[in-house]
Amino acid sequence: MAREEGVDQSKRATLRRFAALGAASPLVGVGLASASDSDAPDALTGYLAATPGAHFSKIRDDLQLGTGEAQHHLRNLEDDGVLESRKDGDYRRYFPAAQFSEFEQVVLGQLRRQTPRGILAALLEDPDATSGDIAAQLDVSRPTVSKHAARLDEAGVLSREDGYTVTEPETVLLLLVRYADSFGEDAARLASMAPSLLEYSVRQ
Repeated sequence: MAREEGVDQSKRATLRRFAALGAASPLVGVGLASASDSDAPDALTGYLAATPGAHFSKIRDDLQLGTGEAQHHLRNLEDDGVLESRKDGDYRRYFPAAQFSEFEQVVLGQLRRQTPRGILAALLEDPDATSGDIAAQLDVSRPTVSKHAARLDEAGVLSREDGYTVTEPETVLLLLVRYADSFGEDAARLASMAPSLLEYSVRQ
């Protein structure tokens, strides 16, 4: 019983922390006819303001919601025009409504994947980097880099016509730096790269 109470308290604290962010959103309360007394709607709004492009399982797990609970509130928030989502392979990714272009949503989806994010960051830092350079930097095989680069190319985020070239590097850079804190363990490395990345953007 004590364990269950501890889990519930942790969940409430998590929801309230993100609900504080959600309450500050200009979209919160807009047409929320289906709103409940739960902190979950505001928490979801706040979480996705800080972590746009997160997929369903991550949202559910990070906010310690049940699957049905998360589905219910996400569906209501979409119906009320607070959030929007798009399919990304096996994932469904969620975003604050009317905040990101289709290309930006695609980029954020790729940045939420570790290897594609590393490829894009490496190319922003050194636009002349080869697949071998990137593989060494990310400590992965060259076939792995090639596989993910092909997917980035298919998504329109990377061109492989003459080496590897980031599409709309300023946009990718802005999203990479703005949401660096939400990208996991390598957030500090990405943030520390900002000066060199900004220099690259200016050169372009």
